[in-house]
Amino acid sequence: MTDFGSPRPAANPSTSFPGRAELPLDTVTWGPDLPSDDSLRLVTSPKGKKILQLGVGLGHNAVSLALAGAHVIAVDHDIARLDAARQLAEVNEVKLELHHGDLADLAFVRADQIDLALSVYALARAEDLDRVLRQVNRVLRTGGSFTVSLPHPAWLMLDHDPMGSPRVVRRYGEDMPQDIDGIEVHSRSVAELFSSFARANFRVDALLEPDARSGRGQVPSTIIMRGKKDGV
Repeated sequence: MTDFGSPRPAANPSTSFPGRAELPLDTVTWGPDLPSDDSLRLVTSPKGKKILQLGVGLGHNAVSLALAGAHVIAVDHDIARLDAARQLAEVNEVKLELHHGDLADLAFVRADQIDLALSVYALARAEDLDRVLRQVNRVLRTGGSFTVSLPHPAWLMLDHDPMGSPRVVRRYGEDMPQDIDGIEVHSRSVAELFSSFARANFRVDALLEPDARSGRGQVPSTIIMRGKKDGV
């Protein structure tokens, strides 16, 4: 795995990220314990590209990409998040194409139209991950990529008591959804994530996680996986 060094500091990493976080508008942010994309460079040269974002948080990543010259299409099931993204775009004088609906409902996008896609933490809420991945693969151009960050399955094993040390309370890759910060979250092992990407005809070319070796009992809170759509 990649050692990212010192990420921007964040308190209490949570599945509520990025909806409750103060985030920059000059770069994409992948997780509460990761450096931003100006260091990771998972989204390169967005200017002029058609980019699909699944889940908008409060709109920071979508606005960042629009400010960089991308045509951003964002989908979210939460009206409040879409309204927040719309307001942020208006303040920064950029346009976003916002759609309300399930993350797998991409019928409004024709096949092979998207240059790249991303999702930050939102797919942890997806019950049928395979369906989402199949739909994204359909709309991506050949050579395009889908980069996803998720709560790390090891982090989801723990009970994060703010008054004490974390305790292991769940099995790794627990298949029953759990309620965290009022959000129903699905935990999937790294192997399950790989299998889901493969079933949707993605080739995984990047798997990243923060360094969690410092401190007793610490585990990474975020994992990033990028899949490429190769030609037949």
